[in-house]
Amino acid sequence: MRYDNFYVRFDWAAKQLLREKSNFVILEGLLTVLLNRKVTIVDILESESNQKEKNDKYNRVDVMAKDKSGELFIVEIQQQRQYDYYERMLYGVSKTITEYMELGDNYQKVKKIYSINILYFNLGKGDDFLYHGTTVFRGINTNDILQMTERESNNIHYDVPSDIFPEYYLIRVNQFNKEATNFLEEWIAYFKDGIIREDTKAPGLKQALKKLNFYNLTPQERREYEYTMDCIVSNESMMDAKYIDGREDGREEGLTIGRIQGWENGWSEGWMQGEESGKRKGVIEMAAKMKNTGIPIQTIADVTGLTAEELAEIR
Repeated sequence: MRYDNFYVRFDWAAKQLLREKSNFVILEGLLTVLLNRKVTIVDILESESNQKEKNDKYNRVDVMAKDKSGELFIVEIQQQRQYDYYERMLYGVSKTITEYMELGDNYQKVKKIYSINILYFNLGKGDDFLYHGTTVFRGINTNDILQMTERESNNIHYDVPSDIFPEYYLIRVNQFNKEATNFLEEWIAYFKDGIIREDTKAPGLKQALKKLNFYNLTPQERREYEYTMDCIVSNESMMDAKYIDGREDGREEGLTIGRIQGWENGWSEGWMQGEESGKRKGVIEMAAKMKNTGIPIQTIADVTGLTAEELAEIR
């Protein structure tokens, strides 16, 4: 394979390369085009998950950065479906707020946090590939947006409450199906296809042309990258195979029952029972994985629809 114009995946780069100060400019570029203002990173802060799972070849990736004004940026890259991802977003932001306050600190020490989520699965139902969430206080009767008084604004240096509340960005990579026409779309095209235009002027991507080119990695970094990609592909293939096996087993079981009951009703009924059996097998496998990761039983029950008694029998 030729790697002259081959660029490493952003999730691997974020975990292995972008934490070096000389490479901050790449992440700064992404934040600049996403927030539409200049962002200068002064530090990359190690998150708890990365400290514990640095050698995990297919775990999620998260980077926490701080700019010169003290604002914090949580950049999450999630490859596999997670049904409670919204809860995780909220937990991550809340935990970060409390971790960066000392006991007894005035509440004015609360940091503004941007939660940026690069998702490779279909979270929620919507047609766009980019969603932005803020906290806005709107009058129930008047529909006006709550503002700060001049005195409040002078004391805490914000114009509206949303200026201090966390902001959330959801980049749904798989929903991006168009030719890039601006800097942000060039970034998302890189997330999805690993392609960077050689004539790009996008902040961060211009520097990534050299720094994230596979051919410019050290021999050790190349080996690590290829090994990581092999692990990811193998893991995804195993998950696909389990889903297909469960679906086919269920179809066959349903069709057999259908033949016994009669061909006229058997085909339709067998297919439906087979689909249902396959889905249930997939749900049980998912529940087992969730139990093994320590997710509370009630949460698993809410997500899967299984009862506590059924979950107790799953190993």
